[in-house]
Amino acid sequence: MSFTPSPAPAGARRRPRPALPAWTRDPKVWRTEVLAGLVVGLALIPEAISFSVIAGVDPAVGLFASFLMAVTISVVGGRRAMISAATGAVALVIAPLNREHGFGYLIAGVILAGVFQIALGLLGVARLMRFVPRSVMVGFVNSLAMLVFLAQIPELTDVPWAVYVLLAAGLAMLVFFPRISKAVPAPLVTVVILTVITVAAGIAVPTVGDRGELPSALPVPGLPDVAFTLDTLTTVAPYSFAMALVGLMESLMTAKLVDDITDTHSSKTREAVGQGIANIVTGFFGGMGGCAVIGQTMINVKVSGARTRLSTFLAGLFLLILCVAAGPVVSEIPMAALVAVMIMVSITAFDWHSVAPRTLRRMPVGETTVMVITVVCVVVTHNLAVGVVVGSITAMVVFARRVAHLVNVTAAVRPEEGRVVYRVDGELFFASSNDLVTQFDYQGDPDDVVIDLSAAHIWDASSVAALDAVENKYAQRGKRVTVVGLNEASARIHEQLAGRLSSE
Repeated sequence: MSFTPSPAPAGARRRPRPALPAWTRDPKVWRTEVLAGLVVGLALIPEAISFSVIAGVDPAVGLFASFLMAVTISVVGGRRAMISAATGAVALVIAPLNREHGFGYLIAGVILAGVFQIALGLLGVARLMRFVPRSVMVGFVNSLAMLVFLAQIPELTDVPWAVYVLLAAGLAMLVFFPRISKAVPAPLVTVVILTVITVAAGIAVPTVGDRGELPSALPVPGLPDVAFTLDTLTTVAPYSFAMALVGLMESLMTAKLVDDITDTHSSKTREAVGQGIANIVTGFFGGMGGCAVIGQTMINVKVSGARTRLSTFLAGLFLLILCVAAGPVVSEIPMAALVAVMIMVSITAFDWHSVAPRTLRRMPVGETTVMVITVVCVVVTHNLAVGVVVGSITAMVVFARRVAHLVNVTAAVRPEEGRVVYRVDGELFFASSNDLVTQFDYQGDPDDVVIDLSAAHIWDASSVAALDAVENKYAQRGKRVTVVGLNEASARIHEQLAGRLSSE
């Protein structure tokens, strides 16, 4: 039986096909994205192996995690061109779980961390990023650049002298090749040339293969080898929640950094949920989980000029191909070539303007202090989340101290009316309102006291309690206080709490 579709009614319009993004029709963009993905794929290999060692697992676990994180986040993530893979911060958090309970618990922890990240993303945790001050952001970038540089030091310690020659040659190519041509990323050219030289000349230097055996087969999905009981959940949950927070912190901060570099906006909520999905997928395939990686992201965005999800997807795909299909070739890449690339990344990522003497002279001391504290915390702990949290808290304290001194109280005595009017200017909150009680002359003022708050704003219960204390001190001396000039929001909180904050 044949079926012939009936013709469309006369005058009916065909639904237009959705237009493809403009970049899909630009060969230059395709070339940039493909080559960027290849460079990032190469750069992910040694770090994934290193993070596997930190977590106490086989190198294949870290490599598969990087592949799956990159491919998955390229589809579900909220920030185009950002790279997610296995990271040192996540490895440090999850390592004790593997060491104390075994690999099955680690995989269960990664999956549960993904669930936590999805929940936190849907609850709006990404909105908290707006409260991260610029000084903390600058400290985050600078500390990240320093960590990338410091991570290369072990590769330059107790090595043959030829490593330093290759490193110098690699840095020279990374600096001068872009002046000759930008058609091919300088990192890719550097890696290829130095590999050819070392192999052809038979130079004995540390290579990627020396870091660990590359996998020879594709990952297979499966469930974690644990008992699905409440005891397992209570054991895994604390590690998973810590991993979720650290992963989201690094990912959202990196996304914000890429936003600034590319002058584009990204969905932080989608990125948070996407990180959770990627970790769940990674866990079911036996990976160690991860989050955004700043070093490879800078290679992709700042060095190679990638701007789309294609580069992220190809970074993961090329990583898998390089490990599984081209393992013997990749194993011959000298570590000096990758170290040169990462050192250049650290140099370009560092915000040199922020530490210039001219900038430091103009910058408020509090802002500089916050930046330095953020950098010190990150470098000492090797944990970006710790630095961001401590830096943000420090910034809040500095801000509170600064604003606390902006409240001004002036008195205008009116003898003919038998009263005094106090005018309060500024923002009243826990830090500024503590000194409010000391600004009045309780003994010398007339019996009628007016407090004019038309130029002030009440933010919290501490301010209402301070006003209550002022009224009580005057009342003990038989004097009456009238509060006037409250704006709508201040009047609302004052009406709700006035006279109700004392236990007496």
